[in-house]
Parts: sequence; structure tokens; C-alpha cells
Amino acid sequence: MLPRSYNLFTPQLLSELLKRISEIPTDLEFDAFGRIYEYFLREFARSEGQKGGEYFTPTSLVVLITEIVEPFAGRLLDPASGSGGMYVQSARFVKAHRGNPAGDLAICGVEKTDETGRLCRMNLAIHGLEGRIFHGGDSNSYYLDPHDAVGAFDYVMANPPFNVNAVDMARLSGAVGPGRRFPFGTPSVDNANYLWIQLFYSSLNEKGRSGFVMANSASDARGSEQAIRQKLIEAKAVDVMVAVGPNMFYTVTLPCTLWFFDRGKQGTDRENTVLFVDARHLYRQIDRAHRDWSEAQIGFLANIVRLYRGEAMDVTLGGEEAQRWIEAYFGGEDSAEPQYRDIAGLCKAATLEAIEAQGWSLNPGRYVGVAAGEELSDEDFKEALETLNEELVGLNTQARELEARIAQNVAGILDA
Repeated sequence: MLPRSYNLFTPQLLSELLKRISEIPTDLEFDAFGRIYEYFLREFARSEGQKGGEYFTPTSLVVLITEIVEPFAGRLLDPASGSGGMYVQSARFVKAHRGNPAGDLAICGVEKTDETGRLCRMNLAIHGLEGRIFHGGDSNSYYLDPHDAVGAFDYVMANPPFNVNAVDMARLSGAVGPGRRFPFGTPSVDNANYLWIQLFYSSLNEKGRSGFVMANSASDARGSEQAIRQKLIEAKAVDVMVAVGPNMFYTVTLPCTLWFFDRGKQGTDRENTVLFVDARHLYRQIDRAHRDWSEAQIGFLANIVRLYRGEAMDVTLGGEEAQRWIEAYFGGEDSAEPQYRDIAGLCKAATLEAIEAQGWSLNPGRYVGVAAGEELSDEDFKEALETLNEELVGLNTQARELEARIAQNVAGILDA
């Protein structure tokens, strides 16, 4: 049955539409229809502004997350599913590596908004995928756990909403503590970033990997959030942090950070290090207000991580161009195989001791530095100034606490 609004279209418009449809080739690959659907999702996200950003994650970010997480086979969770981009790209990754997405991936998700959840399920169906997606009603990842997710997943990938407030922390009390959804406690501030981060961590099994988008502020947050971050780092699951420049999203200009967990790195050479990558100066300009990454750029970044992990290079994405970049930056003499090394302005493998010395910061800019001969950009200067200001605020707070303690001790002595 046609919707009632169809009679608003002129006969000429309907005729032209049917003509266009008849011109679509019938021998298209099945994935072509999926890409058409994604195209419309992307265009709707652009036109909807902030609302569109709630359900669509830029493809470049999704592809890089997938390339670093490497979801070859297993159970995959996205607790903030949106329109399902993480699932679709994971399926493409499996197919590119000669797997069977429908058989190799068990897809699970939660989406608070019912309308967006339906978009997600349609996206899966068009790509020949199935999944258990809870959406609408009481489907809220903070309060409910419909998938019994603790320790249950091989992969967790997500782009959660940033800086959500008004979460009822009292409702979470039963899910706080070791072996639960929030193992490191709840933040005292009215911000849900570290609720999401803990959900991603706690949902992984002992070999699981996670990749997600997060607000820059979470990397350096202080107070109770810093205490949670310290415990997370000491758990030796934080694997890679990637700084992303501005204008990668369709709806906001702010930069962001990609976080990656790997609970299987314990017992490896990477156990006591975290790789920091600064990708803020690597991008392709789409138009005046938007940027993305080319396949070669994504392949380059992903292979930095593979070299760091001691894995073989994989240029399935990016091809010869990505390989040339890797060899130019990491190749040895006499055509030796590329080996990971720290490169100023690009990447740094920092020890946990170095991270502790930086106040448990996970901000890549604090570790990677600036390449020789490069000037500090406005963005770098702003970040450095914010870091100094945070340190000043912290020192002033400590000074006030010390002053109060001294006054109390002096008063106690005088009263004795």
C-alpha cells in the first residue's frame, strides 16, 4: 500500500522516478544496494545536522576502527548501534579477508531511539546480515544489559553520544564493582563518558578487542574520571589511542579521539605500553567544512598499529600506496622488512611509567610531540595551553588543601 502522501507528487515526477528505476542495472552485486542505502543515510545525516549525527558515524572513522580491531570472526557488540555502520563495515572486513560475514559474525546491539533502531535493522537486512538489536522502549545501555554482556564479546565497537548528563547513577549501583558492568566505579561528575568506556571494557572476553570514538576531554579528565582512567590503564587493556583532527563529522567541527582496548595483550611485549598515534594532520579535504581519510591513509594508520603489535602488514585496504608510505616511514636499509619505531609527530609507544608521570593522561599529543622543523599549530598550541591550565588548576587545588591542613594542624597545636 502506498503512503497517503504519494498523491502530493505530480504525475510527471512519478513518471520520471519510474524511468530512473527502470535504468538501474539488474546485474549489480548485492552489496551495491547496501552502498546505495548508506549513501542516503550519509546524505540524510548531513541534512539533519546534529540529529543526523546521532545515528551516522563518518565512514572513515568506522573503517579505521574496523581495520585496527580486526573482527575476523566472533561475537560483535555495539551498545550505541545507530544505523549499524560498525556491523556493516565489520562484514566488509570479513569478506575482504575471504570469510563469510553472515556465518562468522554474531551481531548484537542496543539502540535507545526506536526509529534509529529500525534504520539499523534495515541496514543489516539490505547487506544480507542478521542481528539481535534491542531498540526503543527501555533499551538503554546505562541501565539495562539485554545481552548479558559482561565478558561475553570478542569485539565491541561504538560511537556513543559524548558528554551525556542526567544519568541516574543510583540506578547503576547494582552494576558497580569487579566482574560487573562498571568495574572501576561511577564518576562523581554529571558526565557519562566513563560509563560508556567501562561498558566497552567490561563487555570484552579475555582476548577481546574494542574500538570506539570518544570526546577529547575524556583523555585528560580529572577527579573521579582520572581515578577510573588510572584503574583502566593499570588493568593493561588500553592498547592504542589515535588523535583525530576537526571536521571529520558532518554535524560538528570538534576533533575526537579513537580508543582501542585489547584484553589479549597481557603477557605480550605490549603489556606495559600504549601506542599513541597523532593523525590530526593526516586527512583528505572533501569540501571547505569536511574532511575524511583516503583508503591509503587508513591503510597507513592501521599498519602502524600492526607493526607495533608485531603483526604482518596487511594492505588489503590502501594497496601499494599504503605500502609505500609504510616503507618510507618504517622501512629499514637494504629493503629490510618494515619495523615499528617511534616517529616524532606521528607515533610513540609510551610505557605505563611515562603515562603515570603525565597524570594518567591518554592524550596522544602529550607523548607524540612535534616533528623536527614543524611549527606548533593553533590546535596544538590550544591543547598545550589547556594542559598547562589543567596542571595549574590541579596545583592550586593541592595548595588550598595543604593550606587548610596546615591551618588545622596549627590550630590543634595552639589548642593543646
